[in-house]
Amino acid sequence: MASCELTHLARVPIDVARARSQHAAYVRALEELGCRIVDVDPAPDLPDSVFIEDTALVLDEIAVVTRPGAPSRRPESEGVGRALARYRTIARIEAPGTVDGGDILRVGRTIFVGRSSRTNDDGFRQLTAIAARHGYDVRGIDVSGCLHLKSAATAIGDALLVANRSWIPEGAFAPFDIVDVDPSEPSAANVVRVGSRLLAAAAFPRTRDRLERRGLQVRTVDMSEFAKAEGAVTCCSVIF
Repeated sequence: MASCELTHLARVPIDVARARSQHAAYVRALEELGCRIVDVDPAPDLPDSVFIEDTALVLDEIAVVTRPGAPSRRPESEGVGRALARYRTIARIEAPGTVDGGDILRVGRTIFVGRSSRTNDDGFRQLTAIAARHGYDVRGIDVSGCLHLKSAATAIGDALLVANRSWIPEGAFAPFDIVDVDPSEPSAANVVRVGSRLLAAAAFPRTRDRLERRGLQVRTVDMSEFAKAEGAVTCCSVIF
């Protein structure tokens, strides 16, 4: 993890033992929220492989294995593809296209794709073609100020998002309803939805309060070591 990719943060020491403990607690939280955990084979030579979200999009009809934007991360997709092949037909993003799963936000039958430093226009076109064959409406959003689209917004309901609007174009998510993050917590929009409940990082209590005032059930986990590697709660799983 000390060799992880960084885009916006300065490199600081990561306590790997603490990261293991935090990851174990994250997995337990997912299980207690109703998920069945499927482990991908460990990849100790790939420092960002814990951020499995970036390697795949799983829809009801198909799984899309991505081609991450950082060259060092592209070998991660092979093991994830093997694991997902037990559950879905596999489609793949091919060169020169690049797509990071962190740039893909599904809200019902709508898929928002962030065009970022990790997801390029060719990758967006390929993903659009794959998803459109299965009836999804795919929309592109230019991302600025953060690494991925899901750093700026995630779905917390069938038509409800939590977002940091300063990192997305105005009106990008019309007509969906939006809960704004607390201004003091700009990175708080990355939240995992599991059924009717949410899993969020413990570092953002004010945004949690906003979500709970909307009647949402929120569980928190400590992700501080992963945050040093520009990771968050959605990054560490692919939920389907």
